[in-house]
Amino acid sequence: MRYFLPLLLLPFLCTCASAPSASNAEVADRTTGYSDTTAVANIQSGPMLGYNELREVLIWVQLTAPAEVKIAYTNDAGQRYETETTTTERSAAHTAKLVADQVQPGEHYTYEVVIDGVAQALPYPTEFTTQSLWRYRGDAPDFTVAIGSCTYVNEARYDRPGKGYGNSYDIFTAIDQKNPDLMLWLGDNMYLREPDWSTRTGYQHRYTHTRSLPEMQPLLARTHHYAIWDDHDYGPNNSDRSWRHRDLAKETFDQFWGNPTSGLVESERNTGAAGITTKFRYNDVDFFLLDNRSFRTPNDQVRGDNKTLLGRAQLDWLIESLVFSDAPWKMVCVGGQVLNTAAVFENYVNLAPEELWYLLARISEENISGVVFLTGDRHHTELSEFKLANGEMVYDVTISPLTAGVAGNETEDNKDRVEGTFLAKNNFGLLSFTGPESARRLVVETFGTDGELAWRRELR
Repeated sequence: MRYFLPLLLLPFLCTCASAPSASNAEVADRTTGYSDTTAVANIQSGPMLGYNELREVLIWVQLTAPAEVKIAYTNDAGQRYETETTTTERSAAHTAKLVADQVQPGEHYTYEVVIDGVAQALPYPTEFTTQSLWRYRGDAPDFTVAIGSCTYVNEARYDRPGKGYGNSYDIFTAIDQKNPDLMLWLGDNMYLREPDWSTRTGYQHRYTHTRSLPEMQPLLARTHHYAIWDDHDYGPNNSDRSWRHRDLAKETFDQFWGNPTSGLVESERNTGAAGITTKFRYNDVDFFLLDNRSFRTPNDQVRGDNKTLLGRAQLDWLIESLVFSDAPWKMVCVGGQVLNTAAVFENYVNLAPEELWYLLARISEENISGVVFLTGDRHHTELSEFKLANGEMVYDVTISPLTAGVAGNETEDNKDRVEGTFLAKNNFGLLSFTGPESARRLVVETFGTDGELAWRRELR
């Protein structure tokens, strides 16, 4: 089922008089104009749920014009609360981050967007449930996490000639129907085009165009979203720390995503770049969101004695954070594949093998268990596993692509691939964390665009 929001009927959002159908082959050319400050504001995209904590929930929304916006939220007992009011600004693409800071742990809330005092009616559920206070009281609740990477939304005016690279937008309806608690966007969450790379206007246009996809809106509204980036939502293809607009990339990433924090102070002090690194805990599982662009050396650099993908400050932070973690499962999110042994494209082993071996050796030396890398980039899906020197297993769950073109070859020499998990089609993943503390289970499933199961594996 597709939802067409009232916002998509506004004449300044498309070049036609009425909202065209958003087919799997092509999405309408949505051009966003922020010049008319007298326009009546409406919702451009969202609302989207960001981070979810025991005492706070972030709700993001983008409007079409300057306006005062807030979120009103109501618990099941009928008690109504409101966030602070924010005035959207053109310089930030009329985005707003609104914090529901009067919530209680483990309570369910419905919410609505209020623009200039008027509550907006939306044709799908807008609701959230805060994390529960389970520690010292019982086992952690079961929960599910949707994962995926590589979201391309066609815009013929700026795409390369020929057939559009994006397709299968109904995949977001299929994800929403699984009703996950969280969704992790594993990079290439939108694809910057040549006109987008060099200006704030370009970055904001590309984020706005992708985020406004009609099929995406119900999923945004009732699932909590966290993200990392890869090259296509950072800069040009295969871009690295030399990219002159890395600060602009971070600025717009932070405007359009609702992670709890963004960047490492130590990295900024030592390298001049903060990056987007962060971490969060959901129930009993820790998630580490890494930046594989801000600190990496150029892929084609010949001298290899200082080649890096994560950078020393971020690498040290990750190892120390893994040591500190008491989570049974530690999910490390990286834009590109970590365990694939084929030295091709942007696989870790192809770019910075010494850094990769150092990372795996330190995980083994510190006896860190339950490490799973969640990766994207490759336009195909597969599960890889590797046994460390201390006997512990580490895994790499690669899920790609969501809507971008499919690539990859099952004959690629990945010696760590788990048999039967290679998948060359648009797909998404679902992680299920279940069971008591003494036997916490993690099941990985992958689904096609129709929501049909492709494969299922339990990690131990």
